Formats: sequence, C-alpha cells, structure tokens
Amino acid sequence: METEILPAANLVLQDTIERIFIEDVYADIPRGVFLVRGENVLLLGEIDLDKDDYIPEPYRKASAEEVHAVVVRKHQLSKRSDKVKQMKLQELGFEAEHSGEVLY
Repeated sequence: METEILPAANLVLQDTIERIFIEDVYADIPRGVFLVRGENVLLLGEIDLDKDDYIPEPYRKASAEEVHAVVVRKHQLSKRSDKVKQMKLQELGFEAEHSGEVLY
C-alpha cells in the first residue's frame, strides 16, 4: 500500500482576532497578520458570522487587561497547587517531572 503525501500550502490570515474565554469573562484581542505553515494545518473552515456574534451565558465581554489578569491569577494558583503536590510527592520519595538537574 502506497501512501501519497499531499503538498502543504501555507496560510496567511489577515485581521485575526483571538477570543479568550476564562471563568465567566471573555475578550477579543486583535492579533493582526498570522502566517501558518501548511504542515500545521489539519482543517480549515469558514465561520458563520451570525453564530460568532452569539456568546453563551454566563460569559460577559471584558477588556483584554481584565481577562489577562484572570489568566495570570489562575496560572499563579496552578503553580502554587503544583508546588504543594510536588512537595507531598517528594515526602513520599517521588521526584516530580522536570525538577531534576539538566545534564548536557
């Protein structure tokens, strides 16, 4: 059985917007132009603009700064939680991933 490899086409996306949902808020952040290498594309589709305008409950639109603050806060809480887990595992004799010394 022969496998055919199709050529990949790069994509140039203009006027892109990143929509970030976290907890009960979301923000649209303008990102501009993106170049996507074809080998990283699995599926490409069109957005239904009517459905894109509908935001489900309980989300409310917020500023990018507010959403960023929530992301940072959640990341800090996650780091604290991971540190506590690592300490408990260390007490039991386990070494957490990526905590060892890097040897070259």
